[in-house]
Amino acid sequence: MWEETKAMLDYVIGQGWFLKVFLIVFLVLLFNYSVYRLLNRLHKKLQGTENPWDDALIDALRKPMRIMIWFVGLAFAAEVLVNELYPTPSDIKDWVAAVDTIGKIRDIGVIVMVVWFFVRVVKRVEKNIIQIREQQQRELDHTTVEVVVKLVRMSIVITGVLIVLARMGFNISGVVAFGGVGGIAVGFAAKDLLANFFGAMMIYLDRPFKIGDWIRSPDRKIEGTVEAIGWRLTRIRTFDKRPLYIPNATFTTIAVENPSRMTNRRIYETIGLRYDDAAKVGIIVEKVKKMLMQHDDIDKQQTMIVNFNAFAASSLDFFVYTFTKTTNWIKFHKIKQDILLKIVNIVEAEGAEFAFPTSTLHIPDGINMTSDTVENLPAQ
Repeated sequence: MWEETKAMLDYVIGQGWFLKVFLIVFLVLLFNYSVYRLLNRLHKKLQGTENPWDDALIDALRKPMRIMIWFVGLAFAAEVLVNELYPTPSDIKDWVAAVDTIGKIRDIGVIVMVVWFFVRVVKRVEKNIIQIREQQQRELDHTTVEVVVKLVRMSIVITGVLIVLARMGFNISGVVAFGGVGGIAVGFAAKDLLANFFGAMMIYLDRPFKIGDWIRSPDRKIEGTVEAIGWRLTRIRTFDKRPLYIPNATFTTIAVENPSRMTNRRIYETIGLRYDDAAKVGIIVEKVKKMLMQHDDIDKQQTMIVNFNAFAASSLDFFVYTFTKTTNWIKFHKIKQDILLKIVNIVEAEGAEFAFPTSTLHIPDGINMTSDTVENLPAQ
């Protein structure tokens, strides 16, 4: 057994191609390990610098670079094997075909790794931009960042695909022409998909809302906070925490209200006083208006109205119309509560009372209430 194994090893080692392939694989391993150590050291060193872009570049390069080294190294090893398989001039056609195939595979691998590298760079740039803006506490339009990143990625991938097709021997001009003709057929077959795509483009360009905005539509039962804007769907989180997925084409046919972009919030309340307090209505109205003018959370630059405006069935009504400085929903209700409680204090301080619906029953002959009458009243 040992003699047979030894004979086989002697035969393999005696072949020149084995030593060449072994040497290539060994050099690839050595070079790959060296690159791995070098990039890791560079990455750790650059992480300590204030510039966030250099370490992002190294981080994006690490995986594609190592895989590309293997592609190139194994391609050279394959060429060595091909030279041994087709040693005679009669095999020249097969040799050329094999070498050409290996060259194409190697080039395609390199192209794919380069595309992957640029995609990773774009991803890291997006991440760094968001982190820097958050650290600086500066406002960032996530929707704009997202659409720019998606368009750049798409451009990189499409460019890579076209280069790969060209390396495989396809006529790119023919592919583009076919894409123009085929695009018409695809457009008819996937018109809903295209409608959603152009709906997304409309959202990105017109920017009626962005990620994080609270939106609602008077035309549909749509209301909530925008969580994501994709090429086909927009995801909205309703206030009861349910996810709502809306095709982007829908937004081209409905009205969308964006309360997140309000400059102020409105307080509009009607308050009724008793008819018995008619003499005090004017004083109360003036004091309420003075209170609003002195309130720190009310925007005095906006319309402010406090007027007696109606003789209601059971009350003398005046209304309060004003705007808060804040648009925050929780803060707004705290301010509104404070204002309403101060109105209560003003009314009570003037000795007046709030009205409530009352009815007066007039009986011409009156009613003689005796013990017998009370006993005969129907039980409730």
